[in-house]
Amino acid sequence: MPTPPACLRPARLCVVGLAALALSACALQQPANVSNQAQLAPATPSTVDLMRLPPPRKKIVAAVYGFRDETGQYKPSPDSSFSTAVTQGAASMLMKALKDSGWYIPVEREGLQSLLTERRVLRAVDEHPENGAQRGQVPNLLPATIILEGGIIAYDSNARTGGLGAQFLGIGLSTKYSVDQVTVNLRAVDVSTGAILNSVSTTKTIYSYELHPSYFRFVNYYDLLEIEGGYTHNEPAQIAVKEAIDAAVMHLTVQGLKDRQWSLKNPSDWNNPLIQRYLQAEKEYTVTVTPRQSAQAGTASTATNSQTSVQ
Repeated sequence: MPTPPACLRPARLCVVGLAALALSACALQQPANVSNQAQLAPATPSTVDLMRLPPPRKKIVAAVYGFRDETGQYKPSPDSSFSTAVTQGAASMLMKALKDSGWYIPVEREGLQSLLTERRVLRAVDEHPENGAQRGQVPNLLPATIILEGGIIAYDSNARTGGLGAQFLGIGLSTKYSVDQVTVNLRAVDVSTGAILNSVSTTKTIYSYELHPSYFRFVNYYDLLEIEGGYTHNEPAQIAVKEAIDAAVMHLTVQGLKDRQWSLKNPSDWNNPLIQRYLQAEKEYTVTVTPRQSAQAGTASTATNSQTSVQ
């Protein structure tokens, strides 16, 4: 094959350079689905389930004093050594989930000091009314029936990782993925007795992946054309935490129905497919745990019988 004339080589280099600049310009364009306007936070599947719950016979007054990050996990060092791996606003997410369900009346307790200060201001105004206005009376605070406690108890980074790649004749494609896992615990405490009515733990995976296509080709004996691209998707950690909290509220509510701690407005709603689906999930969890407990009980009984026979 004859060598191309030297005068054509600069022209080809210019063409390749212009192609690279065009690709770079396309890569720097703003994505079409990005909006500059703020929007409501997306509803998770568990949020939709909460809003579809049948109405209660009587709403439950619930207090949340704190729902904190108990993992102690921080982001990896290249990103930040002082930023936590999960959100610190889990209590706000829990209050939102309680309100969305329609089953609870959440009362303010995390900012109780600010509330009490404002109530003192109201009383001071009532004691000295202006322009002959009548004195009002500040109503009492609404007492809670239950206290919801718990927090984010675990965050496991890179619970699963993997990838796959292939290249043929200069055309290649590689992909990588990683899976994190967040776990939330929620428990309901009876205010009158201090007894723990129910306690549930929910877990949610956080999935991230990367696609990296590449293209290598010699345009002639001397010039190499190289094109690379990439796409990365990281599931927001706060959305995963919100879904785990919403699921915990849903399971806690259904468990309370099963234990007759609260009741439905229409008893026939017990057969609602949504409630039955969460009851089935709890049943499957119980069936999974029971065989191990039965085996331990069988071992203990065997050991007791052996001691009895020796005696």
